[in-house]
Amino acid sequence: MKVIKCPERKECKKCDLAPSDMDEVLATLRAGELIVFPTDTLYGIGADPFKEGSVKKVFVAKNRPFDMPLSIAVSNEKMMESVAVLNDNARKLIRKFMPGPITIMLTKKPTIPDILTSGANTVGIRIPEHPLALNLIDRFGPITATSANLHSHKDPTDANMPKKDLKDHVKICIDCGKTKYSAPSTIIDVSDGEVEFIRKGVVSQEEIEDALR
Repeated sequence: MKVIKCPERKECKKCDLAPSDMDEVLATLRAGELIVFPTDTLYGIGADPFKEGSVKKVFVAKNRPFDMPLSIAVSNEKMMESVAVLNDNARKLIRKFMPGPITIMLTKKPTIPDILTSGANTVGIRIPEHPLALNLIDRFGPITATSANLHSHKDPTDANMPKKDLKDHVKICIDCGKTKYSAPSTIIDVSDGEVEFIRKGVVSQEEIEDALR
């Protein structure tokens, strides 16, 4: 695993990763390999979600059961709409909380392979509030965003756990220091228009209910 370390600062306003490093990361993803990248919540494993072989590598790297779906990250609402069906509640949540620490479950479009969603018709999608992640996704497109650790291990709030857990499964790890929230995103299923809370996270249930009123 090659480690690319970002310039150290307390809070990045924009991504200033060297263009040559970003080009290497993009080439790695296009070749079907895995990377580790930071988000606002946890470090994630990045792969091309449209390549079944790449998605399988994520499951193998994490030792994750194939019946546990992966989530993906996008950089804007238009990109989200290209891979999933949006409804009114989804748009309210996107415009209130994204980019930010929330993942919404939506009905997937046929371009998303069944292996990523474990055969389900829904997919979890988020827009991370992190300049490097957004820059990467703007240039590459949607990317897998499951946590960069072995299944059931501690949440990866910095690059140390991915380096230890994933080793040779990942080609490049982008180390940007500790994540902003050090906690997972809140997951809400709004695929049928109704709201179901799947996982507690940074954004509270009360905040979400207030946004949907």
